Amino acid sequence: MSEVMYTARKTLKNLASGGNMLMIATVLALIAVNLPATHDLYTWLWTNEVRLQIGDFNLFSHMGHPMSLASFINDALMAIFFFSVGLEIKREVLVGELSSFRKALLPIIGACGGMIVPVVIYFLLAQGTDYQGGMAIPMATDIAFSLGVLSMLGKRVPIGLKIFLTTLAVVDDIGGILVIAIFYTSEISFGMLIAAAVILAFLALGGAWMKIQSKMFYIVFGAAVWFLFLNAGIHPTIAGVLVAFCIPAVPVNAPAGFIRTIRENISHFAKEDDEVLETRSILSHTQMDWLKRIESASDKVISPLQDLEDSLHPLVNYFILPLFAFANAGIWFNGMTLSDAYAGVSLAIICGLVLGKFLGIFSFSWFFIKTKVVPMPEGGNWARMAAVSMLGGIGFTVSIFIATLSFPEGSKLLNDSKLGILLGSIIAGILGYLLLRLTLPKEVQDDGD
Repeated sequence: MSEVMYTARKTLKNLASGGNMLMIATVLALIAVNLPATHDLYTWLWTNEVRLQIGDFNLFSHMGHPMSLASFINDALMAIFFFSVGLEIKREVLVGELSSFRKALLPIIGACGGMIVPVVIYFLLAQGTDYQGGMAIPMATDIAFSLGVLSMLGKRVPIGLKIFLTTLAVVDDIGGILVIAIFYTSEISFGMLIAAAVILAFLALGGAWMKIQSKMFYIVFGAAVWFLFLNAGIHPTIAGVLVAFCIPAVPVNAPAGFIRTIRENISHFAKEDDEVLETRSILSHTQMDWLKRIESASDKVISPLQDLEDSLHPLVNYFILPLFAFANAGIWFNGMTLSDAYAGVSLAIICGLVLGKFLGIFSFSWFFIKTKVVPMPEGGNWARMAAVSMLGGIGFTVSIFIATLSFPEGSKLLNDSKLGILLGSIIAGILGYLLLRLTLPKEVQDDGD
């Protein structure tokens, strides 16, 4: 249980910090797009071409045309984000909350309700309109923002609720990935798709059978899969997830062997070496060799999956997601009326996020807990479950991503959908925070530190 608590706390800390960066990037985008002095520069910036070219081959090209900066962010950098999501999903399946069917069942049930009910509410409000195709927009939960709200209440939040929301958001990501893969594909080039499948099979064999540990091996061939998906008509972010599933989760050396290596090489340093090394920092060649053996062993005791997941956290949380938010969260308020906030696509998204996510997560969880199929999360009660269910309505990042796939760039529908996502996420976040603040115990919870 202590490993689960440590993982939950680490995830909470990483993603809560990322949530702060997302918030700052969103505010900057709203300012930049609406200030007369920066509006034209902001809109022009994302139209610039991006190239990584050798001869006539440009890696960042789609159907023979160079990608714009906006496309590069949404199709290339977000593929890295989904790659990190895929690593997290694989880890959770192997050793985390998804490794046990009983532990994973309640978050899976809650996530299913949180995806089905918002889509139904959106469909009922959007049926027969020109924005009916955005039904998947309110089904997402933003893990960074939702856990960021939890972090504001510190250790008052029971560990069971933290684990429930974290696992629910991971399952929610799986649902979003499936929706993107199934519904947001264009005309498929089967030749490129077959080539991508062959490379993926090679990567899978490399990890599972040949035990290849080189991260560069997976990065280079993963980039090839991404390019083939991009030009085959399948959304390239799916490539990031599939490549992540091929990354080996088993290290070259077991931890016991690593500890033996440390002891063996450290034992070479005699007591008299302490005095010598106090006065000089230059090591002998033999001493350097001992330390390099320890360094080499440490590289082999951490699996490529864990190493990549840990290395990508700063890049994703502090660069990719804030850049995505800055590029896509700019809502143009000029010509917008107050009614745009509570009508049309905005209203459908707000109702889906605030009402749909809450009703879906809470009602599905309530039914299966009441029928004793699953237990209440540790430290939870119905009031706290209601609060966490409301936090599930913060759908910022993936909701905006799906909106950019649903509606044409620069259209009023896309602008209004971003407004609905922003307002719905803010309402869900504030209501969830207030409910938690009212229902949580005043004293700090003991997480088993």
